[in-house]
Amino acid sequence: MSHEIIVSGIGIAPEVLATIVSRAVEEVEGVASVGDKNLASNLVSMFSTRSVSTAPAVEATVTADDELALTVHLVVFFGYPFKKLAEVVREAVVHAIDAQVGVGVARVDVCIDGLVFPKE
Repeated sequence: MSHEIIVSGIGIAPEVLATIVSRAVEEVEGVASVGDKNLASNLVSMFSTRSVSTAPAVEATVTADDELALTVHLVVFFGYPFKKLAEVVREAVVHAIDAQVGVGVARVDVCIDGLVFPKE
């Protein structure tokens, strides 16, 4: 188990925050997946001893003001303007953290790591 993140006197496992954020963001129209859901790299990891290193889908740190600073890695569908999509993702994350954890969110950085094109 990884180290807890201590914010506002509450210790929270990073995986818990990642689950809350992922559930909220997956509901946003235009988001294909949270994190790298690359089937090829997942199969390589499952069927070989070779490790495929992937960044966490959600990263969290605590600011000097005792608020969360979150980074969310996404794969998005083509056709959704990135700036508008990132704004909707930020709103969904702030709402989910406020509703479930009850702590402030200083910022939500959105990283678009992949783009999915519709099949023609």
